[in-house]
Amino acid sequence: MAGATRMTLAMLRLALYQPDIPQNAGTMIRLAACLGVAVDIVEPAAFDVSDRNFRRSGMDYIERAAVTRHDSFRAFESWRREAGHRLVLAETDGACAHTDFAFLPGDIVMVGRESAGVPPEVYASAEASVHIPMRRDLRSLNVAMAAAMVVGEALRQLRAYPTPADA
Repeated sequence: MAGATRMTLAMLRLALYQPDIPQNAGTMIRLAACLGVAVDIVEPAAFDVSDRNFRRSGMDYIERAAVTRHDSFRAFESWRREAGHRLVLAETDGACAHTDFAFLPGDIVMVGRESAGVPPEVYASAEASVHIPMRRDLRSLNVAMAAAMVVGEALRQLRAYPTPADA
């Protein structure tokens, strides 16, 4: 958690729903560490969710990220509701463009599994869903790229990008 300010961590979170590919998860953890965004991993994942596995793709950034693991979506959802966070899904069929959505402090941006997105129960629990506008003839972006774009827009709106003083 060193290098990430408490204010920014409270501003935005990134949730990974049952990630399939450790390299993508590591990339998103690295993104979050660099931008001061907390990460929630909703298990089960398709790989061993251990610091050792993440070190391969997240390098030394894993130690600089605020990562919370949740045993299940039910556990995550219970924690989220108790903490008062709004869940914003980033999905290919989200209701509005991520650039048209008004992000709020405390929002959790959730990305789905690379292979299947999120199931209906997760969709039903979300307060909002967003998509990244793209060409109709292409299916989707890489999940880590999509997470970076949506988190970047949310941080821009919230004026919550880290500054050199946050180091």
